[in-house]
Amino acid sequence: MRLSTLASVRRFVLLLVVPLALAGCLGGGDDDDDDASHPADVDAPTLGFPATATKNTTRVDASEPVQAAAAVARAVYPGTRPKAVVLADAGDWRAGIAASILAGSPLRAPVLLTDGKDLPDPSRAALESLRPAGSAEAGGAQVVRVGDVPRPSGLRAVDVVGPTPEETARAIDTFATNAAGRPSRSVIVASSERPELAMPAAGWAARTGSPVLYATRDALPEVTQLAIRAHNRPRIYVLGGEDAIGPAVERSLARLGRVTRVAGADATATSIAAARLRDGVAGWAVDDPGHGLVFASARRPLDAAAAAPLSTSGSYGPLLVLPVDGSVPPALRAYLLDIQPGYRENPVRGVYNHGWIVGDRTAVPLATQSSIDALLEISPVSSQ
Repeated sequence: MRLSTLASVRRFVLLLVVPLALAGCLGGGDDDDDDASHPADVDAPTLGFPATATKNTTRVDASEPVQAAAAVARAVYPGTRPKAVVLADAGDWRAGIAASILAGSPLRAPVLLTDGKDLPDPSRAALESLRPAGSAEAGGAQVVRVGDVPRPSGLRAVDVVGPTPEETARAIDTFATNAAGRPSRSVIVASSERPELAMPAAGWAARTGSPVLYATRDALPEVTQLAIRAHNRPRIYVLGGEDAIGPAVERSLARLGRVTRVAGADATATSIAAARLRDGVAGWAVDDPGHGLVFASARRPLDAAAAAPLSTSGSYGPLLVLPVDGSVPPALRAYLLDIQPGYRENPVRGVYNHGWIVGDRTAVPLATQSSIDALLEISPVSSQ
């Protein structure tokens, strides 16, 4: 359902932040039984629990990335004002993912999405509610306009633009470097042709301050090379396998810094590899219990940009990419079992995992949320 008024957006966010203690029980028991007892096409009210939250998950129940971005921004800033807000075009996933770096320190600017030069109602209402205070690191700007997007009246804005996605990514990198006062020690190079493989870069960039720059399978654009050189031989993380960014591009990157490829067999496995990466410069190192996680569908790459603030606040945590059909593939199930919390005597003394589910049930079925909830649940561990 499209949110068309400020009141409807407020109702939407209230559903988003419903306390987990009031949420109904989806998890527990065998995962196959969960899938059978909670089919995706059953309305939540008939099951007696809210669709937005379970014991271990909270759903951003949005039918499109514009709504998701507005809801996340207001959930991260429920009663406080961010220093700045980013406006990015929902028609350009590359710019949105690259702009996610601005959701981290020092700006901590959530990303709101536009419809080209039009500001959709959810984004407009969120912007009015957030009332950004202005960022000294951004020259006093309250809004960072990435690309050809609306210029909100009454707010100080700064423009970050480029004629191509690769040049826009470099412009965002330069802006982020100026805001931070120094270039980052690492950069992320993602595919400009495979959005599902670039998705994990959004939260990663926001948490670490590593810019997202782009290459194709067979070419490393000159503008990307120039951007990397400005970081003075940084650590370079190549996101995706050789089918996305080929060996020749990797060799070219190796002349600019130390290269580490972060990849798996598909988008889900690549996001798991990024989550597991243990590196003193820029790794998530989420390979044990007690973490926040974000889940989004490969169908909606801009949900990654919308969710970036969740990786830099609250329980933090990497983004895990679900397949287009919204299922929980074996690789993801195995990873979640590997980091599942356990206890021997008293669960009160244990650590806990929590998952944000981004997207409505057309993107992430209810059965998938149920399975994820069960896989995040703290469980008894045998003492033998």
